[in-house]
Amino acid sequence: MKELEFIDIIKKTLDNDTLIGDDCAYLKDLDIFVTHDTLVEDVHFSMNTTSPYLLGRKSVSVNISDLCAALAIPKYITVSLSLPRYIPNSFVKELYRGINDICKEADIKTAGGDITSSSKIVISICAIGKKTSEFITSRKFARINDLIVVTGEFGSSGAGLYGLMNFLYTPESLKNIHLNPKLRIKEAAELRNNMTNNIALMDTSDGLIDALYKISRASGHNLKIDINSVPFNTDLIEFCTHNNLNYKDFIKWGAEDYELLACIPESMYKNLDKSKFKCIGSVQNKDTNSCVFIEDNGKIQKITKDIFEQKSYNHFKEGK
Repeated sequence: MKELEFIDIIKKTLDNDTLIGDDCAYLKDLDIFVTHDTLVEDVHFSMNTTSPYLLGRKSVSVNISDLCAALAIPKYITVSLSLPRYIPNSFVKELYRGINDICKEADIKTAGGDITSSSKIVISICAIGKKTSEFITSRKFARINDLIVVTGEFGSSGAGLYGLMNFLYTPESLKNIHLNPKLRIKEAAELRNNMTNNIALMDTSDGLIDALYKISRASGHNLKIDINSVPFNTDLIEFCTHNNLNYKDFIKWGAEDYELLACIPESMYKNLDKSKFKCIGSVQNKDTNSCVFIEDNGKIQKITKDIFEQKSYNHFKEGK
């Protein structure tokens, strides 16, 4: 994958790469978390399928998701816009109305940014969060016998995008979760309040298996899940049945769910609200060739590097 190759080049080029690897960086000397996401027209969104208002909301929510995965309290954002010359003033007003509304909901302040011209719409946001726990999260912290727990439902966003891009009848629940992701600030707070040690935690912005695989590789442990334990919206089955699609493919590989996936001790899971957190598997043995195993009605699928690179979301794939 080009993205992983580029990250590897960057890490090898920098004199100090200790802050590269997770979606959020903890700056110890400032005691804050920082994350940065960029949305590019016709790569991450299409103005044929969204509105400026929803685009503004989503551009902020994807950054909040990374802060939630770091168990930080979101505090500030900066917004950089690159816009074609033909963009009307009304676009900017609606975009910022969406940004303003999601910031109010999350108690975040907008602290400036930049505006430039470009051939496509590009929205680049830096988000800053406050550290309030003595413990931190990282992909590398998965430990043997940890339970793998998730928030929310999987597959809806990927199916919603598929339906929008292919002009199919798509249930509103699937379209809405793609265009306007849910915030998991309360769930992040519950995890933070119950931590007794560092834990492995990611959001699932690039898909369920993507998060599992990256935690597996970073921690050096095999991860195993039961695909039938993963929560999903039943509208997904209706949509896939009607369009001759496999709903489990969306659950496994559909991106932009923006849910939280954590590897935590069983003792911690016992204290969590089971209506918000579902256990879908566990962390297995340490392995120099660590990977992900998916159980489906007694059959086991091993997610190798080749399968991962073929199936996972690729920012540089043609047509993305």
